[in-house]
Amino acid sequence: MSEARKDFSDDRTFLIDLTRCTGCRGCQVACKQWNQLEAEKTTFFSGQGYHNPPAMSQHTFTMIKFRDYEKNGQNEFHFYKEMCMHCNDPACVSVCPVFALHKSPEGPVFYDDKRCIGCRFCMVACPFGVPKYEWNKAFPLVRKCTGCYSRVKEGMVPACAKTCPSAIRYGSRKEMIAEAKRRMAARPEVYFNKIYGLEEAGGTSVLYLSAEPFNELGFREVTYRPIPEYTWQALRYVPGIFVTAAGSLTFISWLSHRKERIAREAEERKKQDEGSSGGEK
Repeated sequence: MSEARKDFSDDRTFLIDLTRCTGCRGCQVACKQWNQLEAEKTTFFSGQGYHNPPAMSQHTFTMIKFRDYEKNGQNEFHFYKEMCMHCNDPACVSVCPVFALHKSPEGPVFYDDKRCIGCRFCMVACPFGVPKYEWNKAFPLVRKCTGCYSRVKEGMVPACAKTCPSAIRYGSRKEMIAEAKRRMAARPEVYFNKIYGLEEAGGTSVLYLSAEPFNELGFREVTYRPIPEYTWQALRYVPGIFVTAAGSLTFISWLSHRKERIAREAEERKKQDEGSSGGEK
């Protein structure tokens, strides 16, 4: 359900200046390391563009995408960083039936994987197509960028922002908006006159600057209204089905997690017993 908070000016926010991105992918590597995400076997120069891997997944929370296009008869290309937008009023939070997703007071939208039941409502609701599903697991959950909330709440910046040599700044939303406007005013011949994320989906904690129109780079056109205004208009007509489905999925999730915990505890006891037996010899 939509949060009552209206002032997001102090939320920790990314300012990603695409005119300064060199496509080094340091942010991708830093994200993998901090979140201990598995590597993915991919093939370079396959699919759309030259980015690698081809898309975000349960193992890749952020990635540098490559966009090539023709302009004035010339071939042009740009890089852009794809990640969770950490909306001010997140649609994913509003539809989660077990409160696994949270909008933190600091700004990042994080999730509690112990609560997640893998219902995928958040995947349907997200206007940016961010949450991904663990299709390869017996008991899959939804995964996404958490904005490195474990770092942010300790006063640190996210791993990708810490690593980026040139394109990412991180600070309060009001500071990042002011910085974006300052850059556009100082060099109007360089920047396209728009801050993506300033109003999209009611505003986000990720802001972009670009030299080209964002739709030409592959950015989604999203309503300026907070998405929960739409999701709850639809969901309120099916409360019985919604609650029943959520309750059933919660029970199934509890059973699956209980089985996993019992198996893990049994394995640990077995190792302890084997260790004790070895020490007595």
